[in-house]
Parts: sequence; C-alpha cells; structure tokens
Amino acid sequence: MSMTDPISDMLNRIRNASMAGHVMVDIPASKMKAAIAGVLYKRGFIRGYRRLDDDRQGILRVYLAYQNGKSLIVGLKRISTPGCRVYKGVTEIQRVMAGRGVAVLSTPKGVLTDSEARREGVGGEVLLHVW
Repeated sequence: MSMTDPISDMLNRIRNASMAGHVMVDIPASKMKAAIAGVLYKRGFIRGYRRLDDDRQGILRVYLAYQNGKSLIVGLKRISTPGCRVYKGVTEIQRVMAGRGVAVLSTPKGVLTDSEARREGVGGEVLLHVW
C-alpha cells in the first residue's frame, strides 16, 4: 500500500518516538527523508541518523536527542502537504518561533533551513517547522 504523505509519516514517527522516550526510530528511507534528517542533525534536534539496507527501499534509523530526560524536539509541524503546497520566495520566508525554531525548505540548492536559504538567496517549498 502506498503512502500519501511520506514526510508527514516521518514526522509523526519521530514525534511519537520522542514522546514515548525511545532512543531511536526506524523510518522507510528516501533521499528527501535523509536530507531532512541531515538538517535536523546539523541543527542539533537529533543525535544522528544512518541508512540501513534491506531487500526493499531501505530503512532510515534516526537517533533521538534528549537533555535532562526531555526531548530536544518540542514540536514538529508539516507545512506543505500533497494537497496544498506552500512556496515562499526568499523575502517571504518567516522565522519560526521568533528564531527559536527552524523552517526546513526544499530549494533548488537542496534541502536547507530558513537561515541558510536566506543566506543563499533562494526560496522554495516550506516542508516543515521544528522547534
């Protein structure tokens, strides 16, 4: 059975695992999900990630980060959905939670955070907000 919104599924798996206190979570792999995990890793929301090969599409294992027993991911919100895509130009990209959060965008230069997209001077599809 195919999935309608695989990125939303990824976010829900991460959110549920962090609320349950799990150390890691396994997600069906794709290049886009690996790029999103890379952004989350660079910004310190997760401890790491790696791709595991299986006989199908592969598994993306995400290691969650905690501090004093609390998850570093407080909130995840999917912005652009398959039914309603949200595109922003470089001047329209808004800050998330007054700069405490991060917007993840899919741009012509790859998957970037909002600050990286502004620095590069590119806009794109706003995939998600994380704080």
